[in-house]
Amino acid sequence: MIDDTRDILCDLIAFPTVSADSNLELIAYAADHLGALGARTSVILDETGHKANLIASLGPEEDGGIALSGHSDVVPVADQDWTSDPFELREENGRLYGRGTCDMKGFIAASLAVAPLFAERPLSRPLHFIFTYDEEVGCLGARHLVDEMGRMETRPSVVIIGEPTEMRIVEGHKGCCEYTTTFTGLEGHGSMPDHGVNAVEYAVRYVAKLMELREDMKRWAPPGSRFDPPWTSLQIGRIAGGVAHNVIPGLCTVDWEMRPVRAEDRVRLRAAIDAYVNDTLLPEMRAVSPDADVFTHVIGEVVGLEPCDDNEALRIVSELTGSNEVDVIAFGTEAGLFQELGMSAVVCGPGSVEQAHKPDEFVSLNQLESCLAMLRGLEPRLIAE
Repeated sequence: MIDDTRDILCDLIAFPTVSADSNLELIAYAADHLGALGARTSVILDETGHKANLIASLGPEEDGGIALSGHSDVVPVADQDWTSDPFELREENGRLYGRGTCDMKGFIAASLAVAPLFAERPLSRPLHFIFTYDEEVGCLGARHLVDEMGRMETRPSVVIIGEPTEMRIVEGHKGCCEYTTTFTGLEGHGSMPDHGVNAVEYAVRYVAKLMELREDMKRWAPPGSRFDPPWTSLQIGRIAGGVAHNVIPGLCTVDWEMRPVRAEDRVRLRAAIDAYVNDTLLPEMRAVSPDADVFTHVIGEVVGLEPCDDNEALRIVSELTGSNEVDVIAFGTEAGLFQELGMSAVVCGPGSVEQAHKPDEFVSLNQLESCLAMLRGLEPRLIAE
């Protein structure tokens, strides 16, 4: 089965599914592969028609079942120094090189490779395959997908997300929320600052308030938090504004992000910074220029995966891997979105995140073998005795 996985991965890598581009060819490939096995397939297009999610199901048409989930998009290769063509699979010393080999087409290839095994079995519980678009740019596909799944009469109850964890079991990760806040002021001559609204100065005050709230979040950390750092983090990524030394800037933007430990931290922080804008900054700005404004554009708000006591996905994967060690991770996944829908979720997949997004990205054959063993182990859990 490792040979099938290698062959499928070779095909998947050849689809250059960078998030900025279409993933339709890869989704069609997966849908054809699973459809030929008798799976019920549903391709869900985005509003542009250039991206799609795939849900494919084997076994009975009923509620529940186990889903294997992965994102089809990859990060760009521009300005990276690759030893070989990043979209052509290269094997060397037990490693398979190519963009997306570990993040996360390796898991998708393994899932497609085991599908014929389950297609031949009398499944009493459905097995679902979920492949999404645009995870790397805000989990856009998964958010679209869970909206669609929320309206379905039947859906999975368990989901295994095969992000690269070196086959370690992950039950939790922080969320990731990205924002761009734009300050619109009033330009003027630098010699008369009181006659203008300096967008950069108000942006600096906004950032200073965010820094105060960042310190507050350290005190909000839940007791016994296993994350590093244990609190919700916040950082400023970029500030841009102004045109010259002697011109009052009329426009400034601030790119910032936070990584909430809990969903309520995001709500709490947003409420605090919005109150500061509405009660302090805007009244001052509009006293000079009624058209002045502060607007925050949500780039993406991806919820975290919160550890929970009753997690069927965790129990299943622990039994399959024979490991009782469970971790939390720093990077985000689509798992929290599925959890919000009421599904039990766990993250476990081949490859190391240390290789993701880098030139000469690779996944080892040993990691793929371990993944295949886990997936094959699902058989008794899908067939009634």
